[in-house]
Amino acid sequence: MGGSIRLWDLPLRLFHWSFAATVTAALVTGWLGGGLMVWHGRLGLLLLALLVFRLAWGFVGSTYARWSRIVVATLGVRAYLQGSWQAAGHNPLGAVSVLAMLLLVAFQVGSGLLASDDIAFRGPLNVLVEGATADLFSGLHRQAKWWLLALIGLHLAAILYYTGVRRLPLVRAMLSGRGQRAHAAQRDAEGGSWRAALAALVLALAVVWTVQSLAGWLAPPPAATAPVLDW
Repeated sequence: MGGSIRLWDLPLRLFHWSFAATVTAALVTGWLGGGLMVWHGRLGLLLLALLVFRLAWGFVGSTYARWSRIVVATLGVRAYLQGSWQAAGHNPLGAVSVLAMLLLVAFQVGSGLLASDDIAFRGPLNVLVEGATADLFSGLHRQAKWWLLALIGLHLAAILYYTGVRRLPLVRAMLSGRGQRAHAAQRDAEGGSWRAALAALVLALAVVWTVQSLAGWLAPPPAATAPVLDW
C-alpha cells in the first residue's frame, strides 16, 4: 500500500475543468440576461457537446471514467460510511454527486433548447413545441438553477472537507490525473485511447450541429410576398 495510482485520464480532466468553467459562465450570463443571453445560448450548446462527450466517454474511456464503475460505486454508500469501501475512483457519495450534477445540467440544457422568453432568447429546438410548452420549460429552466446552485455549493463544501479534514488532494488529482493508493488492491486506470477520445468528440460536435440545424430544417417556410402590381 502507498504511493500513487493513475486515476483520471487527460480527456476526463479536460472535460471536468471545461464543464466547471462553462456551467459557471452559463449561470452568470443567464443571471445577468440582456445582451448576454446570446452567449448564454452558445454556452448551452457547448454544455450539450460536453455532456455528449462525457456520455460517450463513460463507455470508451479509461477504467475510473466508465459508467460501470460509477453506477456500481453508488451502491456502496453503506460500506463507505462504515469505512469498508476500498475501490479506487469516485467513492459512493462522489459517484452520486457526479450523476446528480450531470443529470441536472442535462435537464437545464434540454429545457433551455426548448425554451423561449419571447424577448432575448429562443432555444434552437423551440420550434418543436407549442407556446404553452415552451413557457413551461422556460419556467422549469429558471427554477432549476436554484437546485444547480445548491448542488454546486454541496460539491464545493465536499471538496473543502476532503481536502482540509480528510487530507485527500482531490483537486491535485484532477489536475495531475494521479491519486493516492489507499489499498493494495487498487490498480492504475487502463484504456481510454486517443482514437476513442476523437470519436467521442466527433459525436459531440455532430449532435450540436444537428441541434443547431433543426431550427432551420423545421422552421415554417417564409410567407410569400405579395405581388407588386405595376399600374
